[in-house]
Amino acid sequence: MQGKGLITIVAIVLGLICLNELLPTWYASKIERQATAVAGDNPEKYQKELLRLSKDTLNLGFTKLYYTKAKDKEMKLGLDLKGGINVLLEINQRDLVNDLTNYSTNPVLIEALNKTDEVQKNSTKSYIDNFFDQFEAINKAKGTNLKLADPELFGNTNLSEIKYNTSDDQVKSIIKRRIDLSVGTAFEVIRTRIDKMGAVQPNVQRVPGTARISVEMPGMKDIDKVKKMLQTSAKLQFWEVQQVPEIAPYFQTLTTMVAIKGDSMGVAKNTNFMNLLNLDKLRSNGVASVKLSDTAAVNKILSSKVGQSLRPANIKYTQFMWGYKPEATDAQSLVLYAIRGNINQKAPVDGAVETASIGYDELSRVVVDMQMDSKGAKEWKTLTEKNVGKPVAVTLDGRVYTAPNVVGAIPNGRTQISGNFSQEEAKELVDVLGAGKLPAGAKVVQATVVGPSLGQESIDAGVISFAIAFLIIIVYIIFYYGGAGIYAVIAMIINLFYIFGIMDSGDFTLTLPGIAGIVLTMAMAVDTNVIIYERTKEELFAGKSILEAYKDGFKHALSAIVDGHLTTLLTAGVLFLFGTGPIKGFALTLGIGILMTFFTSVLLSRVMIFSRLNKGKHLSVWTAPTKNLFRNTWIDFIGKRKYAYIISGILTVVCVASITMNGFKYGIDFTGGRNYVVRFDKAVNAEDVEQNLVKIFKTEDGKNSSVEAKTFGNDRQLKISTDYLIEDESLKADQTVEQKLYEGLKSNLPANTTLRDFKSADKEHAGIISSEKVGPTVADDIQTHGILAVVAALAGIFIYILLRFRKWQFSLGAVVALFHDAVIILGAYSLLHKFMPFNMEINQDFVAAILTVLGYSINDTVIIFDRIREYLREKKSLTLAGLFDDSISSTLGRTFNTSFTTILVILAIFIFGGDNLRGFMFAMLIGIGFGTYSSIFIASAIAYDFLKTGKEDEVHGKTTSTKEVLSSK
Repeated sequence: MQGKGLITIVAIVLGLICLNELLPTWYASKIERQATAVAGDNPEKYQKELLRLSKDTLNLGFTKLYYTKAKDKEMKLGLDLKGGINVLLEINQRDLVNDLTNYSTNPVLIEALNKTDEVQKNSTKSYIDNFFDQFEAINKAKGTNLKLADPELFGNTNLSEIKYNTSDDQVKSIIKRRIDLSVGTAFEVIRTRIDKMGAVQPNVQRVPGTARISVEMPGMKDIDKVKKMLQTSAKLQFWEVQQVPEIAPYFQTLTTMVAIKGDSMGVAKNTNFMNLLNLDKLRSNGVASVKLSDTAAVNKILSSKVGQSLRPANIKYTQFMWGYKPEATDAQSLVLYAIRGNINQKAPVDGAVETASIGYDELSRVVVDMQMDSKGAKEWKTLTEKNVGKPVAVTLDGRVYTAPNVVGAIPNGRTQISGNFSQEEAKELVDVLGAGKLPAGAKVVQATVVGPSLGQESIDAGVISFAIAFLIIIVYIIFYYGGAGIYAVIAMIINLFYIFGIMDSGDFTLTLPGIAGIVLTMAMAVDTNVIIYERTKEELFAGKSILEAYKDGFKHALSAIVDGHLTTLLTAGVLFLFGTGPIKGFALTLGIGILMTFFTSVLLSRVMIFSRLNKGKHLSVWTAPTKNLFRNTWIDFIGKRKYAYIISGILTVVCVASITMNGFKYGIDFTGGRNYVVRFDKAVNAEDVEQNLVKIFKTEDGKNSSVEAKTFGNDRQLKISTDYLIEDESLKADQTVEQKLYEGLKSNLPANTTLRDFKSADKEHAGIISSEKVGPTVADDIQTHGILAVVAALAGIFIYILLRFRKWQFSLGAVVALFHDAVIILGAYSLLHKFMPFNMEINQDFVAAILTVLGYSINDTVIIFDRIREYLREKKSLTLAGLFDDSISSTLGRTFNTSFTTILVILAIFIFGGDNLRGFMFAMLIGIGFGTYSSIFIASAIAYDFLKTGKEDEVHGKTTSTKEVLSSK
C-alpha cells in the first residue's frame, strides 16, 4: 500500500505528542485523588496533603512530572464541568468618545450620543459606526455643517494628529484606531487584575470587532467580587464638596414638592423627604445620612424630572454620590455627598495612581496609601491649595471613599484613602489601583455562573453518557461486522486519544457540549467504517477475493466519505464562526474529531487491515446474523414518492401553523434576561413559585416584569427566568434581582438559609446552583448570528453539492430536504415546549442542534447521491426511476446502521447526559430521524422530478430496461 510508512510515522509521532500533552493531566489528577483519599471533605487537610504530595516528582525518563507544573499544563475544563464564572465585559464607548472630544458639550454631539445609545440596543453594528451614522444624520437635519475635525469635537488637544483640514473619513479612521487601542489597554488591565485575584487557568480574550472582553474563571465562586474587580474603572477622582447650608434650601423645596407630585417622582405623596435625610444624625462632610432601606427612594426623588427641574443655579451640575459603605458609627445608614460638578462633569483631579499600598493611620485603622502620576500630582496640589479648611472628596467609580477637610496644600502627589476598610477590602482596592485604570467604564453584558457541585454533576453525567455511548458502539459494530468491527473499534480508541491530546496541546477548553461533540464524532467514525465495510461486502458478494474486495471497498467508499466529512466540517466551521461560548466548544471538538476520524478510520485503519490481509490472514466483514441483512432488499421509493410528499406536506402545514399561532419559547440569549437554576431541599410547585415572584418583580411604574418558573430535571429544581432590570447592567441591579429572588423563594428554603448561602449553593445547601445573564445588545447579536449561521450553512451546502455533482437538481433536492428537516424540528419545539419536562427554548444551543442535524442529513443525502452518480455511469440501461431506486436500495444497509447507531448514541446522552443537554439532544433525535427520512424520500425524489424529461414506463427498477435520457439542464 502506498504511503503506508508515512501514515505509520505520522500516527506514532502524533501519538507521542498527545501522550506528552496528556500526562500532566493524568499526573495532576492522580495527586489530587491521593490527597482527597487522605483528607476527605476537609479543605484545610486537603491543602496540606496536596502541599506534601506536590514535593514528589515522577521521572519517566523523557520527562519529569511535578504537581505544580502539571497543574498548569493540565487540560482546561469549562465552567459547566468545573464550576466558575464567565463574564462578557463591554467597555463603555460613550466614555471613550467623551474623552476624545475632551468632554465637549456641543449639542449635536450630545444628541448623537444619546441617539446612538438607543440605536445600539437593537443593532449588530459597532457603537462607533452607529455614532458616526447618527452624527451625520443629526448634523444634516439641523443644517449645522459641523466637521468631525472641529475644535468642539475631535480637533482638540487630546488628538494632536487631527488638524482643522483633516477630512471626516480620516477622522473616523483615527477615532476607530484610538478606540481599538483603548480597548487593548482595557484588556491588559483586566488581565492584570485577574492575575492578582489568583484565578487558576483563567481565559481572557478580546471579542474581535467589538469593544468586548470575554473572561472565564473556572473554580471562582464569588461572582460579586469578580464583577466588582472587573467593572471598577479605577478612575480615582478628587472633587470639591458642597455642604448642608448650600443644599438645604433645595431639600426643603423637594420636601414640599414630594407632597404634591410624589407619584410622578416615583414615591408616595405621604413620603417625608426631609425625614429620610436624617440630618440630625449627620457626623461627616456629607449632606444626609440615609437608612439603607431608604436610599432607593432618595435616588428616585433626586433623579426624577421634577427633582432635576427644581435645582437652583448653584447646584445645577451637582452630583449626588453615596459613600462607599456605611460609617463605623452607623452600620445601617449611608452618607450622601453633594459633589460640586461642572458643565462637562470633569473632575478637577483625574490622575492615574502610580503605586498603592496598604497602610495604617494614627489610630491603627486600615488605609490605602498612594502616589499619583505627575499630571495628577500637579492637579492635586492646585486643588488642595484652593480648598484649605474645606472638604475634598476622593471618589472611585462614583462612590465617595473619604471626604476630609484639607489641612494644607499637598505638593508631592501623595495621599491617603480611609474608608472604614477591612484588610480584605483594602487589598482589593490596592489590587485594582495597582493594575491600572480602565480607559472607560466597563459593564457586564453577559454572565454565567456555575456552582462547583453542578460542575461535578456535569462531569459525572458526561462520563456516564460517554461510557454508555462508547459501549453501545463497540458492541454493535463488532456484532454487525465481526473481525472488521474490531479494527473499527481500535481506530476509534486511537481517534479519541488523538482528540483529547490535540485539545490539550492547543490549550482548548473542554465543555459539556464539547463532550457531546466528541460522542457524535464517534458516531461519525462508525459511519465512515460502515461505508467502507458495506462497499467491501458488495465486492465480496460480487465474487472477489477478500484482498481485492477490501481494496475496492476502500476505493469506492472514499468519494462518499470525503463528501460526508467535508459537509460536516462545513457545518462545524459555520458553528465556530457564528457561535459563542459552549457552541464554539462543540464546533471545535466536532471539527477536530472529523479530521481525526478521516485519518484513523480511513488511512490508519487501512494500514492495519492490509497489514493483516497481506500476511494471508482472513478478516471477516460480517457475522452470521448480519451477513445477508439488506442484501436483496429493493424498494420502489420513486414510485411511492407521492405518498411521502403528502405526509411531508401535512407535517409541514401543521408545523408552520403551530409556529404561526403558538410561536416559540425563546431563551434569554435571544431576548435578553436572567436565568437562575435553583435547587431546594424538598419538592416545590413551579406555578405557585411563579405567581409569588410575579408580585415581587414589579417595575417602578407598577408593571409586572416577565417571570417564568419551570421544573428543571426533577421536582426539587426550578429554572427561573426574568427580564426584570435587564436594561440596567450595573452590579447593583444584579444584586437587587438576587435579593428579590431570595425574598420570593424564602418560604421554600430551609429556615436558616442566608442570602449569602442562597447565592452560592453547594451539596449541603439549597439555593442558586447556576445563573446566566444576557443583556439586550448581546441577545440581539446572538440572534442575528444564529440566523446568519443557518443561512450560511444552507448556502454553503448548496454550492458544495452543485460543485460536487455538477447538477443544480441535486443541490435543490438537498436544500429542500434540509429546509424540511428544519421546519419539522422548529414545529416540534413550537408544539411541545409547554409540555416537555426539559428545556425546549429557541437559543444558541438549539441553533447548534439545527446545524448539526443539517450536517448529518446532508451526509445521508450525499451517500445516496454519490451512488446515483456512480450508477449513472454504470447502469445506463435502467430508467431514471429504476436507477434512483437501485441507488437508494443498495445504500439501505449503510443508512440503517449509521442512523441506528447515531440515534442510540444520542439517546444515551439524552437520558444520562444531564439536564442542560436534553433540549439539545431532543432536537438531534428528531433531526436525525427526519433527516434520514428526507434523504430518501425528499432529496432524492425532488432531484428525480427535476431531472426526468418525460413520462416513464409504469414498471420501475431492476426489471426495467427502457433507457431514459437525462436532462442536460
